[in-house]
Amino acid sequence: MTMWTCPECGRRFGVVRQGHDCAPALGIEEYFSTGPEHERPVFEEVHAHLESLGEVHVEPVSVGIFFKRGRTFAQLRPMTRWVALSFVLSRTVTDRRIARKVQSQGSRHHHVVNLRVPADVDDRVRGWLSEAFDEAGR
Repeated sequence: MTMWTCPECGRRFGVVRQGHDCAPALGIEEYFSTGPEHERPVFEEVHAHLESLGEVHVEPVSVGIFFKRGRTFAQLRPMTRWVALSFVLSRTVTDRRIARKVQSQGSRHHHVVNLRVPADVDDRVRGWLSEAFDEAGR
């Protein structure tokens, strides 16, 4: 899927002239230089899985890390004791690990799972991420 690059901030989006807060993305080392220690190991686990699926654009911004493939399909946002992983699917997942009420916008359903350690990225979470990755490439 083709991505549009904002000429002002250099960030990439799946929609031409996508509305956004126009601020440049951070470098990965710059991003992790100020975050909580528990965040990077979770990121590494999620990122390794997504890279095994194919090309994924990683965009660290001040509030977290966006994973894009045409559009943003997953995000990691640091919290005090965990990292909130949100992902978008075309269906609603019912699982005890879904940490917040699923938010739906048309056929897109936003889910959140709280990850404390890399081992929390288990086969089921990897399955949801794989599904979100595949759907974002359509």
